[in-house]
Amino acid sequence: MEHLLHYVWKHKLFPLKVLQTTTGLPVEVIDSGLHNSNSGPDFFNVKLKINGTLWAGNVEIHTHSSDWYRHGHDHDKAYDSVILHIASNIDTEVIRLNGESIPQLQLECPEYVRVHYQELCEAEQYPACLSILGSLPKLIVHSWLTALQTERLEQKAELITHRLKLCNNHWEDAFFITLARNYGFGLNGDAFETWACMLPFRAIDKHRDDLFQVEAFFFGQAGLLEETFLKKEQEDEYSLRLRKEFRYMQHKFELTKVMNVTLWRFLRLRPENFPYIRLAQLGYLYHKADKLFSRLLEAETLDEVRTLLATRTSSYWEDHFVFGRTSSHKEKSMGERSLDLIVINTVVPFLYTYGLHKAEEGMCNRAGRFLEELKPENNHIIRSWSDAGLPVTTAADSQALIQLQKEYCDKRKCLYCRFGYEYLRKK
Repeated sequence: MEHLLHYVWKHKLFPLKVLQTTTGLPVEVIDSGLHNSNSGPDFFNVKLKINGTLWAGNVEIHTHSSDWYRHGHDHDKAYDSVILHIASNIDTEVIRLNGESIPQLQLECPEYVRVHYQELCEAEQYPACLSILGSLPKLIVHSWLTALQTERLEQKAELITHRLKLCNNHWEDAFFITLARNYGFGLNGDAFETWACMLPFRAIDKHRDDLFQVEAFFFGQAGLLEETFLKKEQEDEYSLRLRKEFRYMQHKFELTKVMNVTLWRFLRLRPENFPYIRLAQLGYLYHKADKLFSRLLEAETLDEVRTLLATRTSSYWEDHFVFGRTSSHKEKSMGERSLDLIVINTVVPFLYTYGLHKAEEGMCNRAGRFLEELKPENNHIIRSWSDAGLPVTTAADSQALIQLQKEYCDKRKCLYCRFGYEYLRKK
């Protein structure tokens, strides 16, 4: 109930009558303030008039006014700045730490808001607000999707910043770790990130001009060359040479740990997505493109980006999907759709994050432009929203809708969604 009162106050969905304190003084709300999701009063920087006198301060909201004492606000200095206490049930007077009485306003949640919120929570249709989507003005849809796109980029920027700190602010290392994670394409994302975080980058850099040695590092650190994992029938000349080379590198660079091989997932994967192939493609890319992130920073067009990220494998993997078992000959290059997913999930957020860190607005704008130029992703989330009537024409749209789905719909945060707002306020 309390969260609905927050919603009513935030959006000024007040009853059509003069607002009054419990002592009969008229209340005029000029600015409902900023909603606070952290500790402290519920709304900051509120401006209102009580009996004609202008007040500026904070507002606290409870279901019962006695919750003020139940939550210990009467002994907390942070709540001395409260200028109005709101509750749907006024069952006691409330006071500040110094004993002063605080004006109170009894506020009820309008019945139509309560009913519509219940509908959204219990709806079996998907999305829950389906009935109004087709009638929403284009401006509302566009502005909300734009905000969601920015929110998703900001969220990804936080993750990248965290990885950057773990990499001692080495942008190239953090970029490769993020790139590796996205080479997992969902199912193996965590495994690829774990693997990449264990790579001795400076040691590999000394041998990056030799693709075979890069592969020895990559497959060795992935645990795929260990005697406890590699089956006898897989021990062909190539895998044994890789193991021998990796053992030499382990001794040379004092590498003591390899990845727990059980973290890799193979079930329900097409052979093209097997960790072997993705590791081989990453190895080829690491071998061919030194300072890859620095080069991407200079790329002005999507074609340049795609060229830099284009990869294949060594010749061995053109006839194999796993060690020791031949398959029909095929060049294992990254497909166009997969490559664009790498751009969307790795290059774009890194350009955006770098632009924020360096205060280079042009870099952030380039990230946004790339999203506008790329085709939308094709997955069940995007198809669901498209079927519901929302236009999905670019990757910017699809990224916004993924954010909407994961951060609002799945969490039933309809009160924080612009579409939910339109649904709740309808009479």
